[in-house]
Amino acid sequence: MNLSNVNDTLMDTDDKSIHEVDFRTEVERYFTILEVSTWPIVIVGLVLTPVAIYAVSSLVKKDNVAPIFVINLLVSDIIQLCALIVMLKGNTFAYRVSYTMYTIGLVASVGLMVCIALERYLLIVWPMWSRTRRTVKMCLLLCAVVWTLSLFYFVFGLVMGLNEQIDLFYIITAVLLLLPLPLLVFFLVGTFRALSASISVRAEEKWRIVGLLVLVLLIYTLLFLPYIIYILVHPSGYKMLVVADVFLRLNPVADLFLYIFLRKGAVNQAWFCLCCCRKKRTNRQSSSGLNDGDAVTSL
Repeated sequence: MNLSNVNDTLMDTDDKSIHEVDFRTEVERYFTILEVSTWPIVIVGLVLTPVAIYAVSSLVKKDNVAPIFVINLLVSDIIQLCALIVMLKGNTFAYRVSYTMYTIGLVASVGLMVCIALERYLLIVWPMWSRTRRTVKMCLLLCAVVWTLSLFYFVFGLVMGLNEQIDLFYIITAVLLLLPLPLLVFFLVGTFRALSASISVRAEEKWRIVGLLVLVLLIYTLLFLPYIIYILVHPSGYKMLVVADVFLRLNPVADLFLYIFLRKGAVNQAWFCLCCCRKKRTNRQSSSGLNDGDAVTSL
């Protein structure tokens, strides 16, 4: 090998090492962004979620069992938030344990969102059946089934991991997480059609029911669907993973808005606040426009 070939080889090696260092630095930068963006989510979630659980628990009645599903959903959010703290600052063993808890909470969250949409659908489309079967005991039993399935999902993932079938496990996970999408759309469309033909339900009640279903569908499509797409597409880059992970971690904070569509009068209050803010902004703009006009006139 002559000197020129040796120099070319050394230059190629240096270029590869420089490229690897740059790539590693960029990866660390993006995951630092992920870590920094997670802390505000955790802080806001841990402060507001217990308050939301207390507020929603006061809405549980014999003829109103939807808050039971929301309370369980908020409990799954607390599990996710606590697991995120350990995942950010724990060692390897603590990370694995916390990631397990995070996965259980995440799967339970998806199942409980389906239960919320199903309960609203049955209440409107099948009211007679819903009045006889929609009891607190039945809702608690359904929540227990969701949590049990989440534990079975974890055990299944553990078995797949021991058999070194991680890729297959991710594909199965993506397919299972996609199953609620057609269900949520079906419940929303069916409920909307039934409410459109109903004259006995008040307008405010219609807004609350439809708004709750729309919010559940938006939370699922905006926060869960990017991560599902990443698992199915599995691109070579890491930027999409960071973005999808940030959206997924926003789920506990987004679930807090479900309280607005559970409490009577909350929708009107929220709409009144938005109208007041818009009116104040319009008045400020008009007053600033008048001041500018006066200044131009004085000139």
